[in-house]
Amino acid sequence: LHTLLAKNNRLGGPGSLPKGLGQSPLARSLRVLNLSGNRFAEVPPALLRLRGLRSLSLGGNRLHGIPPDIQELRSLEFLYLGGNFITAIPPELAKLPSLRYLVLCDNKIQSIPPQLAQLHSLRSLSLHNNLLTYLPREILNLVHLEELSLRGNPLVVRFVRDLTYNPPSLQELAGRTVKTRNVPYAPSDLPENLVRYLSLASNCPNPKCGGVYFDSCVRQIKFVDFCGKYRLPLMHYLCSPECSSPYSSASQSSTSQSESDSEDEAGVAAHRMQKVLLG
Repeated sequence: LHTLLAKNNRLGGPGSLPKGLGQSPLARSLRVLNLSGNRFAEVPPALLRLRGLRSLSLGGNRLHGIPPDIQELRSLEFLYLGGNFITAIPPELAKLPSLRYLVLCDNKIQSIPPQLAQLHSLRSLSLHNNLLTYLPREILNLVHLEELSLRGNPLVVRFVRDLTYNPPSLQELAGRTVKTRNVPYAPSDLPENLVRYLSLASNCPNPKCGGVYFDSCVRQIKFVDFCGKYRLPLMHYLCSPECSSPYSSASQSSTSQSESDSEDEAGVAAHRMQKVLLG
């Protein structure tokens, strides 16, 4: 027997699985096991002895955790644990060298262990509808990852909200043009309210931009060294989203060259991740 489908039943209580399952011939022959839609409150220890298993589905059960011994399933390529009550991912999950598809959606996961970056064979990672507020930087090492699903997490909700940018009004666009192109004018040329408006222009802090803004701007947090001891988060107001793009000419004049290069690299990776988040 290579494939056993037993989904959408009432398995989960004592005696749900055959005794001695881990010592039976199935331990060597079984490749695909689907127990989704049942009532398992934990991953049955007997399943962790099915060393030849390549696909395991336990979605839609009542699981509250993933046992560290999951690392014993060294041949596993597909693991589906969506639709449970899992709150944490054990670092041992990263010791599955053949894992290509990992589905952990619709749980209560709050963080991703950085060890997950060791899953070098991973192609698809589904984490949507959890409680994630951040991703570890190490996840950028999953260079072969083709699909990353993060919708329905606080991380994405906040990310999309922070991307919100109200386009400049026609008045602001005109004012920016007057300021950036040094169009000459005198108080007698314009109404008093427009002269006062033009005096309120703020210079964009991006040293390679040279632009200005009035009411419409992009907020950005930048960590700045303070007395050589602390990194303080300071709010910057940029004139447009292009100034915060990793592909723009924005530079960090107060950082060293090596730190700037590191930030550029992180920015490119973040740009790639933005596409995944919004997709």
